[in-house]
Amino acid sequence: MINNDVLRSIRYMLDLSDIKVVEITKLADADFPIEKTDVQAFLKKDDEEGYVECSNRVLAHFLDGLVFHYRGKDESQPQRPIEKRVTNNVVLKKLRVAFQLKDVDMHQAFEDAGFPISKPELTALFRQPEHKNFRLCGDQALRNFLKGLTLRVRGNG
Repeated sequence: MINNDVLRSIRYMLDLSDIKVVEITKLADADFPIEKTDVQAFLKKDDEEGYVECSNRVLAHFLDGLVFHYRGKDESQPQRPIEKRVTNNVVLKKLRVAFQLKDVDMHQAFEDAGFPISKPELTALFRQPEHKNFRLCGDQALRNFLKGLTLRVRGNG
């Protein structure tokens, strides 16, 4: 999925202001160079004037910040390196950690979006890429997961 779409979906799901997106992103690295105007440019549609592509670096900082926002930061642990490449699988993993989702919660989110997946399919999405049963998370799967998670977080109303 396009990074801008992921950012847009999560921002809508959590009803975050542009400033809150900046604050969450800076939780991963206080010195990370991002401003409200950057967020506004990321949120524009790709055919709008002023649109800027959201880089893997920005999205990785935002997702890590989201984990810290919801789970807190363990200062006794060394800072994990920021992902160089943010795949759909990484987005899924970060959201799972941030919202402390169990397998049953993940299945429910997919189910709520009308996109049920089996236990082996879900497990395959969280395996290491070198594992023989690893499966790439497709755009449709991530889009439906975000939709199901949005229904869960925002309610059906």
